[in-house]
Amino acid sequence: MLVLSETKPSLLKLSDKLSVRVQKTGSGPPLLLIHTIRTQLEYFRSLVPLLAGSHTVYAIDLPGHGHSPVDPSASFDEPYFRRAVIRFLEELDLSDVTLVGESIGGALALTVAASLPQRVKRVYAINPYDYETRYGDGIRRGNWLANFIIGSLQVPVLGAINASLENKMILGKIMGGGYHDPRNLPADLLAEFDEVARRPGYKRAARKVLAGWRSWSKARDYYRQISAPVTLIYGDSDWSRPNERERTRSLIPAAQMLTLENTGHFSAVENPSELARVIMATE
Repeated sequence: MLVLSETKPSLLKLSDKLSVRVQKTGSGPPLLLIHTIRTQLEYFRSLVPLLAGSHTVYAIDLPGHGHSPVDPSASFDEPYFRRAVIRFLEELDLSDVTLVGESIGGALALTVAASLPQRVKRVYAINPYDYETRYGDGIRRGNWLANFIIGSLQVPVLGAINASLENKMILGKIMGGGYHDPRNLPADLLAEFDEVARRPGYKRAARKVLAGWRSWSKARDYYRQISAPVTLIYGDSDWSRPNERERTRSLIPAAQMLTLENTGHFSAVENPSELARVIMATE
C-alpha cells in the first residue's frame, strides 16, 4: 500500500490512465473529502483543520480537476468519477470510511456508499448535485451571467470559443452565484481555480463534466441501496429547490436532513465551522 506524505499532496496512480492528487492530514478514523464541480482539494482548506484533530482526512482532486491528470478519452460523467473514488478507496485499502462530499462530491459520496457498503461507515452529502433537468442546470440557477455563459458551452464551436475566453473575473462572477454572499469567495482561492483552468485539456474536460448532466440525475437510482447512515446538509441558499431536496431525502433509507443558514452551494468555503460542527456532532 502506498504511504502518502502528510506535508504535501501526492499523486496516486490508480491505473494506466487514471491518477488522482491526494492530501492526507491528521490521525484517527479515515474520512474522505470529495469536492464540488470545477474545484479541487484546496476547496476544503478551511474544513480540513477542523476535522483532522479526530480523523485521518484524505482530500482528493477528482480526475480532470485541480492538478490531477486529464485523460482526454475519459467520459467525465458520474459513473467515471464513481469508479475513480472506488478505486482510490481500494488502492489505499480504506475501510469504515466516512465520506463527506459537496455538490457532485455529495452525489458521489452517495453512489459510492451504495456501491461499497463494506467500506463506508457514514455519509455526509452536502448540497448533492443530483437534480439537473438540462445542461448545467444547477450552476445556471446562480445568476444571469452563469445562465448565459454555462448555457452557451453546450453549443458546438461557440461553446469551445466561450470556454477559451473565460478569465478570472468571469469565473468569479459565475462561482459567486453559488454563495449566499458572493463576497465570501476568497480572492486567492479564485486565483488558484483560474490558474488551474489554464492547464492543457482542463476546459475541455470541464465541458465534458457538464455534458454528462443526465448522469448526475441518474445517480438517484442508487440511493435506495445505501445502508450506511446518511446526513443530507443543504445551504439555505443552495441551487437546489425544496422539493428536490425532499425527493433526495425520500430515496435514502432513514436519511437525516438539515439546513445551514446564510450558506449557499459552496458551504465548505462559506460556512466551514458550522459544517464541521454538524459532522463532529453526529460522527
